[in-house]
Amino acid sequence: MAVAVVVTGILSGLGGTVLSLLLHMIQHLAYGYGQPGGPHTFVQGVSAAPAWRRMAALCAAGVVAGVGWWALGRFGRPLVSIGGAVGKTELGRPMPPLSTLVHLLLQIVTVALGSPLGREVAPRELGAVLATGTGRMLGLVAADRRIIIACGAGAGLAAVYNVPLGGALFILEVLLGTMGQRAVLCAMGASAIGACVPWAVLGNVHQYETGAMAVTMPVVLWALCAGPVVGIAAHMARRVMAVVQNRAATGVSRIGWCLVVFPLLGVATCFYPQLPGNGRGPMQLALAAQMGVQLAAVVLVLKFVAIMGAVRAGAAGGLLTPSLAMGALLSTVLAGVWNLFLPPVAMGTVALLGGIAFLGTFMSMPLTAIALGIEFTQLGHDMWVPVLLASASALLGLRVCARVDGAPAPTLRPAAPGSMSARS
Repeated sequence: MAVAVVVTGILSGLGGTVLSLLLHMIQHLAYGYGQPGGPHTFVQGVSAAPAWRRMAALCAAGVVAGVGWWALGRFGRPLVSIGGAVGKTELGRPMPPLSTLVHLLLQIVTVALGSPLGREVAPRELGAVLATGTGRMLGLVAADRRIIIACGAGAGLAAVYNVPLGGALFILEVLLGTMGQRAVLCAMGASAIGACVPWAVLGNVHQYETGAMAVTMPVVLWALCAGPVVGIAAHMARRVMAVVQNRAATGVSRIGWCLVVFPLLGVATCFYPQLPGNGRGPMQLALAAQMGVQLAAVVLVLKFVAIMGAVRAGAAGGLLTPSLAMGALLSTVLAGVWNLFLPPVAMGTVALLGGIAFLGTFMSMPLTAIALGIEFTQLGHDMWVPVLLASASALLGLRVCARVDGAPAPTLRPAAPGSMSARS
């Protein structure tokens, strides 16, 4: 088992490195940036690209998504989600290696071309597939293979985002649902190895740059007061997402939907270059307080519509970074209203608080979301207080909504072709 943990961490780290390099290469080719003296981030590259190039990239994304996933559903083996492979009480069905590889490559290509979904599912799936082979080769028993598959997925997440603690908590909180000593030991080891392997190529960097963030009484009060609003908004978004996922296009209709949704996103991108991609661009702008309230409100609505459209069209991808960005944009709007009547708060600071709270509530993983937010930004220790308060109050808002509805909120799965993936 110790050998399996080490091998899984190394393979997941290498896989995450390769997928990250592939994503960046396609982004640079599609939008024509990355040259010396030019823009170096995705949102800057999209902003500098001419309108025809933005349209061409999103139209290409529609073709790749529609034809690619239709062909995979028509000729490939039925996909199995990570949750289906891990199972809840016993080892689930194995993930078909070739079909899963094609599936995750389609995710990377479409996200690089501008799909509004996240890229984090692909390295998780690759890590899980590699861990499945590792467990089989080493002859692990079923219970240990279940742990090692989850470790592969978490190590893949840790690799692409450099989040060893977030990856470990994702394994324990989301995939395994346990804090047993054996699982904790394996999760920490695999996630730490998976996170440090890419350092040799990608560097030891964090995802978002933030300015100085100070804990003030207005910030604490904002966390307590705005948190429930963020939680209620996340609950409503979950409801809509669940409905859209259940109606995701399948078969040949996926091609038609993708050829409509992605070109329309291309048109919107000509006016709002913050829309394409997984949401890292608008999140960074919100953290830097460079999103005005009106722009944040418009981008929030368009981003939500784009995500729902991509899921309805049958495209696959993650919801982690998109939900983080939606929470930050919502918090920017709430902060703008707050500052009109109450002691002002720093826009970038509350954008981070709201993004973490929205992510934890929307994805039902509050501990993992807090760890990810801290590791994404290298957040100072003092800021943990409002982060925890915002997340707790957002969960309170979610519980109130669930009580009013009379039923628990639906469990979301990564956006994926409905008939091709086992629902977790």
